[in-house]
Parts: sequence; structure tokens; C-alpha cells
Amino acid sequence: MINDENQGIEIKEARTDRSFEAIADHFKKKVYGGLKGEIRLAVLHRDIFGYIKKLSQTLGRPLRILDVGAGLAQIAIELATQGHTVIINDISANMLEKAKRSAAKTGKRLDIAWYACPYQDLEAKLADDNADRFDVILCHALLEWLAEPRLIMDFFDKQLSDTGVLSLCFYNPASFDYRNLIMGNFNLLDNTAYKADNKKSLTPNHPVARQEVESWLAQHHYQIVVESGLRVFHDYAPLKRGGHNDPEAVIRMELRYSQQAPYKWLGRYLHIMATRQASL
Repeated sequence: MINDENQGIEIKEARTDRSFEAIADHFKKKVYGGLKGEIRLAVLHRDIFGYIKKLSQTLGRPLRILDVGAGLAQIAIELATQGHTVIINDISANMLEKAKRSAAKTGKRLDIAWYACPYQDLEAKLADDNADRFDVILCHALLEWLAEPRLIMDFFDKQLSDTGVLSLCFYNPASFDYRNLIMGNFNLLDNTAYKADNKKSLTPNHPVARQEVESWLAQHHYQIVVESGLRVFHDYAPLKRGGHNDPEAVIRMELRYSQQAPYKWLGRYLHIMATRQASL
């Protein structure tokens, strides 16, 4: 909030959708340049690929997949290598150029269409192409960077097929509190006006709580079929001793505890897969 002393009132600070256009290299290094990125991809891969394989077998065909706010689009590109038709979207053309280079490195002819635009403009572009609805929508690390994140549910409703599955991955605000409790950063928890420097920080200032996302899904008649935490313990270990010195062991343990309560609710990010139908 901004305090207007002349008027004696508080004015809500305007929020806009966030783009990583100017810090694409920093994003790539911080998010996927080390073990954190490996854990993230390992959990997402485990959750998504088995479900998609089963869905494709049930429908008897390759799937139509949309990755909205895709960033580097690693998951979507790998799905394209499996023969699925993929549309990759991001607000940042710079991010998409990096994703395109990754797709080219596969050496395969991939069925991928690229759209550099806000997701709000994507609906019209897809309508112009007479595109069918999607069997799978991936939306990873986007909700927390949107000015009005709940509105994207209307977009999902229009774009996801009746038999389709939605994959949502988003920053967990509870992890911010818990990590700062462990680290003794009580000043950040007492300072209700604290904001990350989003010119360089990848910690969102307006994350969405799990309970709120689950309420949106319920209101739009989605059934949750998968829930996982990403990095349920790795980020909370200040001393890298014992098994923490073995990256493969860390990933194995992250996978083991990522779907177990209460550990999954401590993940730095949460992954929810939801469908309008019962689990396949």
C-alpha cells in the first residue's frame, strides 16, 4: 500500500504481470543452474510423464499440450520429442528464444508452435488458428507473477478439454515463513511491508497460498489427482553434511518425501495436477 499523506488515505499499489525478459540469463542460472533445478525437474517429470502416458494410451493418440508461461519449457520440449503436439507460450520473447535453442538441440523434428505474448492474448491467437482444446495444460511458476492470478482459471476452462489434465506448479508462501524461521530472519517476518527486489530476485512478492489455489479448482469443478512438494527439505538445510553432499541421494529423498504429508506442504514450490474427470 502507498500512503498518501496529503489525502490521509492509502492507495493500493498497482500490480502488473511479471516478465523475465530483462533477466532471462539470470533466471536460467538461478532456477535451473544447479541441484535446485534438478530436483524441480525430477519431481515434475515423475508426476507428469506417467499420467500423460496413460492419458495418451486411453485416448489412443498423441496429445495436444499447451505450456503457458513456459519459460525455458524443458518439460514441454521433452513431451514434444515423444510425438505430442505442443504449443509453447511466454510473455518474454527472450525466454522463448532460449527454449527454441533447447528444442533445436534435440536434433528432432518437433511439432511445436511458439507464441510470445501474455496469456490473455493467447486465446485470440489460438482462435485464429482454429485450434482444438488441449488434452494437457502446463502452467508452472506463473500464478505468483500474475497481477490477478485467479482470472487464469477462466482461460483454463475454455482451453482444456473435458478429458484433459491441468498441471499447476507455484511458489509456496508457507516455505518463505518456514525458511526464515529456521534461519532466524525474524525481522523479515515481523516486517509486513517487506518486498523482494524483483529487479533481480526470483522470490515473488504476491505468492498464492495452496488453500486459495485449491479453492479455485473446486469452484471450477476440477478434481485434484496429484499433489507434490518441490524441494521439501533441500532449501532448509544450512549445513551440507552427510547425505546432503550426494546430489543423487538428495534427489532420491526429495522424490520419496515429495508426496508424503506433512513434508509435501513444506515444498518451496507445490505441484498440483487436476482434471474434470476421475483419475484415470
